[in-house]
This record gives sequence, structure tokens and C-alpha cells, in this order.
Amino acid sequence: MQNALASVARRLVATAFGGVVVLQAPPVCAQTYPAKTVRVVVPFAAGGPADIYARFLAQRLQDAMGQAFIVDDRPGAGSIIGTDIVAKAPPDGHTLLVMSNTHTVNESLVPKKPFALMKDFVGVAPINYSDLLMVVHPSVPAKSVREFIQLAKSKPRGLNYASSGTGTPYHMAGELFKAMAGIDVVHVPHKGSSEARTSVVSGQVEMMIDAITTMAPMAKAGRVRALASTGKKRSNVTPETPTVSEAGVAGYEATIWLGVMAPTGTPKPVIDRLNAEISKIASHPDVRKIWQEQGAVPMTLSPTEFDRYLNEDIAKWAKVVKFSGARPDQ
Repeated sequence: MQNALASVARRLVATAFGGVVVLQAPPVCAQTYPAKTVRVVVPFAAGGPADIYARFLAQRLQDAMGQAFIVDDRPGAGSIIGTDIVAKAPPDGHTLLVMSNTHTVNESLVPKKPFALMKDFVGVAPINYSDLLMVVHPSVPAKSVREFIQLAKSKPRGLNYASSGTGTPYHMAGELFKAMAGIDVVHVPHKGSSEARTSVVSGQVEMMIDAITTMAPMAKAGRVRALASTGKKRSNVTPETPTVSEAGVAGYEATIWLGVMAPTGTPKPVIDRLNAEISKIASHPDVRKIWQEQGAVPMTLSPTEFDRYLNEDIAKWAKVVKFSGARPDQ
């Protein structure tokens, strides 16, 4: 009986205020975290890179930390619906957000949101980044980036490009390409990556700039034609395909990166432990090999470094949003 009472006493802290006793649970610490199932919210549609890598990461965090990590896809409104769910969650480390540069773009593209990224969230850790692949439907009479630009200039607003939604990296990669190439093609936003890919594969939309991890197999199967990759150098996944910069739009570069954030107020020891575990997973030789084959490059930063990275990315995309004239309703 005494041991049971002592156990209860260790778990609860009694504080007296004017004769009223308030029982408070002790703060979450790295040693006791996670104390229950961790919900990993992905504010994008299932089947895209965020969903795929969230599930990869969740399984390995579960193995390492001894509690279930459950992925919960909550797409909608360009990531805002799922993100807001996490913003309003208890800041105890048991609800996490998998995010991308969609979030840093939305800080300038969608200023009127129910949350502010760097106010309502704290950076936990990056996951990885990957190049994108510019593809067209095989029926499009353009075999190169230069030919696509010429075709677009001959038919102003006569060509379309798909994305998984307004503000996503695919949308902004398209807007950046339009601005740098001096062309006017129409953005066709979709509810998710899978839907956007279907539109391109079926020929309903002529072009898409999509994650190389998911689009390269379609290009190799002949379902779409790859024109260029979007990194600084050629991807090892599509080494025969030039970069957009090589192919005629000098200086062009666009990638998609993924990371994890938690609600502001989440205890620092919990943030630090999650960062350590995620960094350990991303640095594991087997994981690096798997990701390299898919075209993804692991990222490892401390929470402080990740916050700095996020702020720099917000500033970068604010410039793109401004000069491209992109709007939330495009």
C-alpha cells in the first residue's frame, strides 16, 4: 500500500492555493517520453513524398522509442487544415507535424491563416530533400525544355501545368519556371499529388514538376516524358536527364524538403530527444542507401539550426511569391 501511494505521489504534484489542492501531472521529460501513442499528422494527401517518408520515419521511431507512432493524413487547403490541428494540440510531444516547403511558402502566399509557422510551432528536425522532375505527357510536341518554352511562347496560356495544390513546392517550382523562362502557362491545382499525376499521365494537363522519387518510375515506364531535373546537378536517379539550368533556364533550382515540427511549448528535452532519434535514423548507412536510390538526400540539423533554416526559406519564397505574382486562388 505504501509503495502504491509513493508511486502516485511521484506522478502527481500537489500544490495548495487558498485551501484548494490542485493536482498537476509532472512535466514530460526525455526519460519518460513518449508516454503514449504519438500522432504524426501529415497535412497532405496519401501517396505523396510527405506521406511516404512520414510512414518510413514513424516505423523507425516506434522501433527506437518503444511507443506507437501513427501517421494521420489530414490534407486540405494547401496543408492548412492538418497544420492547424497540430497547432491546437497539447504541446507535449505526442502530436507532431510533418511539413515541407509548402509551409514556408504559405507564410507569404497565405498570410491570413489560423496560425503563424514560427510563432505556433518549433522546429524538431529536417528529414530529407529531393530534386523534382519536369515532365510532359508523351503527346506534347516538345522533347526538351527549350522546345517546351518555344511551344508555350507560341501559345500564351494555351498550355497547363499540374500541381498537388496551391503553395506546394510543385506549384512554386512551376511559378519560378514561368518567371525565369518568360512564359505564361496556366496552373491547375489538384487535391493531392496522386490526382495531379493522374491528370498528366492521362493527358488532361500537359506538364508537371513533381518529386523525382515518385515521377522517375513513370518516366522510365514511358507514361510521361522527362525533360529535366531541378537540382544544381543531375540526379543519380535520372543521370541521362539534364537539369533545367543546363537545358536552357540558367540558374533555375527547386527542391522539395521535409521536416518535423511540434507545437510551441513542447518541452526542450522532448524536442532534443526527437531530434537525436530522427538524425540517427537519417544518418544510418542503410537508410542513406535506400533514400539515395530514391533520389532523396538526408538532412541533419539541430533544432536551432533547423529554425534558422526555416526562417531563411520563408524569406527566399517570399521573394518568389512577390515577383511571380502567385496568389492563393491560382
